[in-house]
Amino acid sequence: MQLKSYIPNFITLLNLFCGCIAVILAVNNLFVASAVFVFLGIFFDFFDGFFARKLNVQSELGVQLDSLADMVTSGLVPGIVMYKLLSLASDTPGVAFSSWSSFMQWESFKIVPIALVGLFITMASAYRLAKFNIDSDQQSYFKGLPTPANTLLIISLPLILEFQNSDAMNAIILNKWFLLAVTILSCYLLNSSIKLFALKFKNYSFKDNAIRYIFMLLSLVFLVVLHFAAIPLIILLYIILSLLNTKNI
Repeated sequence: MQLKSYIPNFITLLNLFCGCIAVILAVNNLFVASAVFVFLGIFFDFFDGFFARKLNVQSELGVQLDSLADMVTSGLVPGIVMYKLLSLASDTPGVAFSSWSSFMQWESFKIVPIALVGLFITMASAYRLAKFNIDSDQQSYFKGLPTPANTLLIISLPLILEFQNSDAMNAIILNKWFLLAVTILSCYLLNSSIKLFALKFKNYSFKDNAIRYIFMLLSLVFLVVLHFAAIPLIILLYIILSLLNTKNI
Protein backbone atom coordinates (compact mmCIF):
# COMPACT_ATOMS: atom_id res chain seq x y z
CA MET A 1 0.00 0.00 0.00
CA GLN A 2 1.36 3.41 -0.96
CA LEU A 3 2.37 5.82 1.78
CA LYS A 4 0.02 8.51 0.44
CA SER A 5 -2.98 6.33 1.28
CA TYR A 6 -2.24 6.81 4.99
CA ILE A 7 -2.19 10.61 4.86
CA PRO A 8 -5.99 11.27 4.99
CA ASN A 9 -6.48 8.73 7.80
CA PHE A 10 -3.66 10.31 9.80
CA ILE A 11 -5.35 13.71 9.43
CA THR A 12 -8.62 12.13 10.59
CA LEU A 13 -6.84 10.78 13.67
CA LEU A 14 -5.60 14.31 14.38
CA ASN A 15 -9.27 15.35 14.40
CA LEU A 16 -9.97 12.60 16.94
CA PHE A 17 -6.97 13.61 19.04
CA CYS A 18 -8.18 17.22 19.17
CA GLY A 19 -11.66 16.02 20.06
CA CYS A 20 -10.36 13.98 23.00
CA ILE A 21 -8.50 17.01 24.36
CA ALA A 22 -11.62 19.16 23.84
CA VAL A 23 -13.65 16.67 25.91
CA ILE A 24 -11.18 16.83 28.80
CA LEU A 25 -11.19 20.62 28.74
CA ALA A 26 -14.99 20.89 28.50
CA VAL A 27 -15.48 18.54 31.45
CA ASN A 28 -13.27 20.87 33.46
CA ASN A 29 -15.28 23.97 32.40
CA LEU A 30 -12.42 25.28 30.21
CA PHE A 31 -14.78 26.14 27.37
CA VAL A 32 -12.54 28.56 25.49
CA ALA A 33 -9.62 26.13 25.37
CA SER A 34 -12.05 23.34 24.44
CA ALA A 35 -13.39 25.47 21.58
CA VAL A 36 -9.84 25.99 20.26
CA PHE A 37 -9.36 22.23 19.94
CA VAL A 38 -12.81 21.81 18.41
CA PHE A 39 -11.87 24.38 15.76
CA LEU A 40 -8.63 22.46 15.11
CA GLY A 41 -10.56 19.20 14.91
CA ILE A 42 -13.03 20.62 12.40
CA PHE A 43 -10.09 22.00 10.39
CA PHE A 44 -8.58 18.50 10.18
CA ASP A 45 -12.04 17.07 9.44
CA PHE A 46 -12.27 19.28 6.35
CA PHE A 47 -8.81 18.49 5.06
CA ASP A 48 -8.90 14.70 5.48
CA GLY A 49 -11.58 14.49 2.81
CA PHE A 50 -9.82 17.13 0.71
CA PHE A 51 -6.57 15.16 0.63
CA ALA A 52 -8.38 11.85 0.11
CA ARG A 53 -9.93 13.27 -3.07
CA LYS A 54 -6.78 15.02 -4.25
CA LEU A 55 -4.62 11.92 -3.72
CA ASN A 56 -7.36 9.63 -5.03
CA VAL A 57 -7.12 7.37 -1.99
CA GLN A 58 -10.74 7.43 -0.79
CA SER A 59 -11.68 4.25 1.06
CA GLU A 60 -14.45 2.72 3.15
CA LEU A 61 -12.05 2.63 6.10
CA GLY A 62 -11.59 6.40 5.78
CA VAL A 63 -15.36 6.96 5.72
CA GLN A 64 -15.90 4.96 8.91
CA LEU A 65 -12.88 6.47 10.67
CA ASP A 66 -14.08 9.97 9.80
CA SER A 67 -17.47 9.35 11.42
CA LEU A 68 -15.88 7.86 14.54
CA ALA A 69 -13.65 10.93 14.91
CA ASP A 70 -16.60 13.26 14.31
CA MET A 71 -18.57 11.42 17.00
CA VAL A 72 -16.07 12.68 19.56
CA THR A 73 -15.21 16.15 18.25
CA SER A 74 -18.65 17.03 16.88
CA GLY A 75 -20.87 14.73 18.93
CA LEU A 76 -19.59 14.24 22.45
CA VAL A 77 -18.10 17.71 22.94
CA PRO A 78 -21.27 19.72 22.16
CA GLY A 79 -23.30 17.38 24.38
CA ILE A 80 -20.93 17.96 27.29
CA VAL A 81 -20.88 21.73 26.70
CA MET A 82 -24.68 21.86 26.69
CA TYR A 83 -24.80 19.70 29.83
CA LYS A 84 -22.44 22.13 31.56
CA LEU A 85 -24.40 25.20 30.41
CA LEU A 86 -27.70 23.70 31.60
CA SER A 87 -26.07 22.89 34.94
CA LEU A 88 -25.05 26.53 35.28
CA ALA A 89 -28.44 27.85 34.21
CA SER A 90 -30.61 25.48 36.23
CA ASP A 91 -32.03 26.46 39.59
CA THR A 92 -32.54 22.75 40.37
CA PRO A 93 -30.17 21.52 43.09
CA GLY A 94 -27.77 18.78 42.10
CA VAL A 95 -28.32 15.22 43.24
CA ALA A 96 -25.46 14.04 45.46
CA PHE A 97 -24.14 10.50 45.45
CA SER A 98 -23.12 10.50 49.11
CA SER A 99 -24.73 7.09 49.70
CA TRP A 100 -22.27 5.56 47.28
CA SER A 101 -19.21 7.12 48.85
CA SER A 102 -18.44 4.04 50.94
CA PHE A 103 -17.29 2.15 47.86
CA MET A 104 -16.92 4.90 45.22
CA GLN A 105 -15.08 8.18 45.68
CA TRP A 106 -18.01 10.38 44.64
CA GLU A 107 -18.45 12.42 47.80
CA SER A 108 -18.16 15.76 45.97
CA PHE A 109 -19.91 14.66 42.80
CA LYS A 110 -23.33 16.13 42.06
CA ILE A 111 -25.46 15.92 38.97
CA VAL A 112 -28.28 18.18 37.78
CA PRO A 113 -30.94 15.88 36.26
CA ILE A 114 -32.36 18.41 33.79
CA ALA A 115 -28.86 19.07 32.44
CA LEU A 116 -28.71 15.50 31.14
CA VAL A 117 -31.02 16.68 28.35
CA GLY A 118 -27.93 18.32 26.86
CA LEU A 119 -26.58 14.85 26.09
CA PHE A 120 -29.47 14.37 23.66
CA ILE A 121 -27.26 16.34 21.26
CA THR A 122 -24.65 13.58 21.47
CA MET A 123 -27.27 10.90 20.78
CA ALA A 124 -28.75 12.89 17.88
CA SER A 125 -25.24 13.35 16.45
CA ALA A 126 -24.58 9.60 16.60
CA TYR A 127 -27.87 8.91 14.81
CA ARG A 128 -27.11 11.53 12.17
CA LEU A 129 -23.61 10.16 11.50
CA ALA A 130 -24.93 6.61 11.22
CA LYS A 131 -27.58 7.73 8.71
CA PHE A 132 -24.96 9.63 6.72
CA ASN A 133 -22.76 6.53 6.41
CA ILE A 134 -25.51 4.47 4.76
CA ASP A 135 -26.96 7.28 2.61
CA SER A 136 -25.40 7.26 -0.85
CA ASP A 137 -27.30 10.41 -1.89
CA GLN A 138 -25.33 12.84 0.28
CA GLN A 139 -22.35 13.38 -1.99
CA SER A 140 -22.88 16.93 -3.23
CA TYR A 141 -25.20 18.07 -0.43
CA PHE A 142 -26.11 17.32 3.19
CA LYS A 143 -29.45 16.13 4.47
CA GLY A 144 -29.79 17.78 7.85
CA LEU A 145 -27.27 20.00 9.59
CA PRO A 146 -23.74 18.51 9.51
CA THR A 147 -22.36 17.68 12.95
CA PRO A 148 -19.43 20.15 12.69
CA ALA A 149 -21.84 23.01 11.92
CA ASN A 150 -24.04 22.01 14.84
CA THR A 151 -20.98 21.88 17.11
CA LEU A 152 -19.99 25.40 16.11
CA LEU A 153 -23.50 26.52 17.05
CA ILE A 154 -23.28 24.95 20.52
CA ILE A 155 -19.72 25.99 21.40
CA SER A 156 -20.46 29.56 20.30
CA LEU A 157 -22.69 29.96 23.38
CA PRO A 158 -19.92 29.87 26.03
CA LEU A 159 -17.70 31.93 23.72
CA ILE A 160 -20.38 34.63 23.56
CA LEU A 161 -20.61 34.54 27.36
CA GLU A 162 -16.85 34.94 27.64
CA PHE A 163 -16.10 37.56 25.01
CA GLN A 164 -19.18 39.56 23.97
CA ASN A 165 -19.64 41.43 27.28
CA SER A 166 -23.38 41.73 26.75
CA ASP A 167 -25.67 41.41 29.76
CA ALA A 168 -28.64 40.87 27.46
CA MET A 169 -26.95 38.00 25.61
CA ASN A 170 -25.71 36.50 28.86
CA ALA A 171 -29.21 36.54 30.34
CA ILE A 172 -30.61 34.76 27.29
CA ILE A 173 -27.88 32.11 27.09
CA LEU A 174 -28.03 31.35 30.82
CA ASN A 175 -31.79 30.82 30.68
CA LYS A 176 -32.45 27.09 30.99
CA TRP A 177 -35.56 27.28 28.79
CA PHE A 178 -33.53 28.89 26.00
CA LEU A 179 -30.88 26.17 26.34
CA LEU A 180 -33.50 23.43 26.30
CA ALA A 181 -35.03 24.98 23.16
CA VAL A 182 -31.61 25.14 21.49
CA THR A 183 -31.04 21.48 22.40
CA ILE A 184 -34.33 20.39 20.86
CA LEU A 185 -33.70 22.52 17.76
CA SER A 186 -30.20 21.10 17.46
CA CYS A 187 -31.45 17.51 17.61
CA TYR A 188 -34.11 18.27 15.00
CA LEU A 189 -31.77 20.02 12.58
CA LEU A 190 -29.20 17.23 12.77
CA ASN A 191 -31.73 14.66 11.61
CA SER A 192 -34.08 16.76 9.49
CA SER A 193 -34.66 16.16 5.78
CA ILE A 194 -33.60 19.73 4.89
CA LYS A 195 -31.10 19.68 2.00
CA LEU A 196 -28.08 21.89 2.70
CA PHE A 197 -25.35 22.68 0.19
CA ALA A 198 -21.84 21.36 0.83
CA LEU A 199 -18.79 23.61 0.77
CA LYS A 200 -17.12 21.45 -1.87
CA PHE A 201 -15.85 23.21 -4.98
CA LYS A 202 -15.72 21.12 -8.17
CA ASN A 203 -14.36 24.25 -9.86
CA TYR A 204 -13.91 27.86 -8.82
CA SER A 205 -16.24 29.63 -11.26
CA PHE A 206 -18.67 32.08 -9.68
CA LYS A 207 -21.55 30.79 -11.80
CA ASP A 208 -21.28 27.24 -10.47
CA ASN A 209 -20.53 28.27 -6.89
CA ALA A 210 -22.45 31.52 -6.42
CA ILE A 211 -24.26 30.28 -3.31
CA ARG A 212 -20.96 29.24 -1.71
CA TYR A 213 -19.21 32.53 -2.45
CA ILE A 214 -22.17 34.54 -1.17
CA PHE A 215 -22.29 32.47 2.01
CA MET A 216 -18.55 32.84 2.64
CA LEU A 217 -18.61 36.58 2.03
CA LEU A 218 -21.60 37.24 4.28
CA SER A 219 -20.14 34.96 6.97
CA LEU A 220 -16.91 36.95 6.94
CA VAL A 221 -18.84 40.21 7.29
CA PHE A 222 -20.86 38.82 10.20
CA LEU A 223 -17.71 37.63 11.98
CA VAL A 224 -15.96 40.97 11.59
CA VAL A 225 -18.96 42.92 12.87
CA LEU A 226 -20.42 40.59 15.51
CA HIS A 227 -17.48 38.34 16.46
CA PHE A 228 -18.60 35.11 18.17
CA ALA A 229 -22.23 36.27 18.26
CA ALA A 230 -22.13 35.89 14.48
CA ILE A 231 -21.86 32.08 14.60
CA PRO A 232 -25.56 31.35 15.31
CA LEU A 233 -26.48 33.85 12.58
CA ILE A 234 -24.09 32.16 10.15
CA ILE A 235 -25.76 28.78 10.82
CA LEU A 236 -29.16 30.42 10.23
CA LEU A 237 -27.83 32.02 7.02
CA TYR A 238 -26.57 28.61 5.87
CA ILE A 239 -30.02 27.10 6.31
CA ILE A 240 -31.84 30.02 4.66
CA LEU A 241 -29.54 30.10 1.62
CA SER A 242 -29.89 26.33 1.25
CA LEU A 243 -33.69 26.57 1.33
CA LEU A 244 -33.59 29.35 -1.29
CA ASN A 245 -31.24 27.29 -3.44
CA THR A 246 -32.99 23.92 -3.16
CA LYS A 247 -33.38 23.47 -6.91
CA ASN A 248 -29.61 23.71 -7.46
CA ILE A 249 -28.59 21.30 -4.68
